[in-house]
Amino acid sequence: MLPRKARMSDVAELAGVATMTVSRVLNDSAPVNEETRDRVHQAIQQLNYHPNPVARALRQAKSKSIGIIVPNFYDPFFANCAHAISLVAKKYQYSVNVTTSDEDAGMEFIEANLMVLNHVEGLAVIPASIGKSRFDRPEFYSTHIVMLDRPVKGHRFNSVLVENQKGATTAVKHLIEHGHKRIDYLGLSEKLYTLTERYEGYSKAMREAGLTPSQHFVCSTLEETFALIQKALTGRRPPTAFFMGNNLVMRNALHALSRLNVSVPDDVAIIGFDDFEMADIFNPAVTVVRQPSLELGRVAAELLFARFEQKDVSLSGQQIILPVELIIRESCGCTARKVLKSFNSKRA
Repeated sequence: MLPRKARMSDVAELAGVATMTVSRVLNDSAPVNEETRDRVHQAIQQLNYHPNPVARALRQAKSKSIGIIVPNFYDPFFANCAHAISLVAKKYQYSVNVTTSDEDAGMEFIEANLMVLNHVEGLAVIPASIGKSRFDRPEFYSTHIVMLDRPVKGHRFNSVLVENQKGATTAVKHLIEHGHKRIDYLGLSEKLYTLTERYEGYSKAMREAGLTPSQHFVCSTLEETFALIQKALTGRRPPTAFFMGNNLVMRNALHALSRLNVSVPDDVAIIGFDDFEMADIFNPAVTVVRQPSLELGRVAAELLFARFEQKDVSLSGQQIILPVELIIRESCGCTARKVLKSFNSKRA
């Protein structure tokens, strides 16, 4: 009976290292300290180990594809980000695999792992809000990953974010300039990085003006939002303005205000974070903080492809923060004439 050929696992056991380390030494795919590298080479010689050339070729073959994972597609913001990433991928002649996590970190891990097993060369991810991210697991050690919209702890991940706090502060200060003193913040969840950052910006503007913040993080459905707004407006000290944490909250709030026959901005003024389709043709047109969703996706994708030129996936990641802008329309209390005046003053 012929003796069994040595395997990579045998080399790892003799050298006292993980099989991943042996792979890194053989492929020179990541830094390994000199002492460990010597042990691995000694084990290779002692066992007369020869890598399987066919398997090695398959492992090193480039798939010319990347993976995109977003929380869902019913939020146009996520769809815009995914679309922008796919456009950059086409420029580099890469295909894309796109899926959703449904805001579940467990599902996110399953989908990402499947993509890695299918040899995607990198991942662009808007991290799930529910559960602990698992991108620090060994399955992803050799995969280039960029995060967008929400960061994930880990020194090696590139991330592209926007000025969440600054945008919210600017919007709330605008409402305060209209004379509002009771401004409520409406959000989806305290677990969402973007929504909590925007709440911090809202709170900062309120405190600096000597006002008391009032927040509500239960606006994920139309009925929840309707009940909350109805209760707030019939309370002892009803708000005169609302700041909405994102476009889904704004959508629910607009439905609720319509059902309650509340006049905007006469009864209550509103500003939202994130522009949305038809916001400019509502009556009144909706004032928003516009974040650059397409640019967010484009920059994230360019970061990912730049990383492909570098073999070392353990390099420290960089964080890029993109600016936002306040788009003044009429729901905040500005008239069409004031909007035009503001626009002309900015151009001057």
